[in-house]
Amino acid sequence: MAALSGEVQDLLQLAREKFIAGDYKATQTLITQILPKNDQIPEIYQMLATIFYSNGQFNKAIKTFKRALEIDPYYTDASVGLSIILNDLGRYEEGKKVFLEAQSLLERKNRRPDPSVNDKIASKFEELADLLFQCQRYEEAIEQFQKALSITHRKHQVLLSITECYIKMGKKDKAIRELKSAVKDFPNFINGRNKLASLLFESNKVAEAVHHWESVIELDPRNPEATRNLKMAQTTRLSELF
Repeated sequence: MAALSGEVQDLLQLAREKFIAGDYKATQTLITQILPKNDQIPEIYQMLATIFYSNGQFNKAIKTFKRALEIDPYYTDASVGLSIILNDLGRYEEGKKVFLEAQSLLERKNRRPDPSVNDKIASKFEELADLLFQCQRYEEAIEQFQKALSITHRKHQVLLSITECYIKMGKKDKAIRELKSAVKDFPNFINGRNKLASLLFESNKVAEAVHHWESVIELDPRNPEATRNLKMAQTTRLSELF
């Protein structure tokens, strides 16, 4: 791809920022300003395709992902995004073919297997899940987060994201069960324990909340969230006694 002009670079950077912030209308407006100046940037098609997908415009999303790959067959974000949407539409063999072809190209380019493939796939699942979360489509977001969870090394963060979906859906008990399972599997999951303790405290399960905040402090004696909330919980218990 040819070097980008200063104006295009500025517009592209602003489009990235708007896209990450979830301001898709502004992102599309910026992309329409970029295209007449440079229509050979695969990233703008990848962003646009992701927005189409989040809006339920699946055919447009597929065509736009394919356009990104026409420009750069090695553009992993586009190949993974296209593979995901094809799988979501039930076009499993087609989706598998797209991804395997992209993986093969990368391996030939690098002359070795790409060890980060699963993380790249997981990040795209998370990206789509975040878009769905922002659109308040929480059940669909959970499906995407679960897919990411099955292959990512960043399980802790994905588990917290799933919990946030359940909270938004008004399923606090489900969120508590998920976090209890998570801290059992990952005893050093400090953020998970803090979140679990807060949910338990909000549910008037003060003793359980105290237990988990105390566990956090054992792992991290200077943890400010656990220290602050533990004092609050202990004060609550004393006031209940007297």
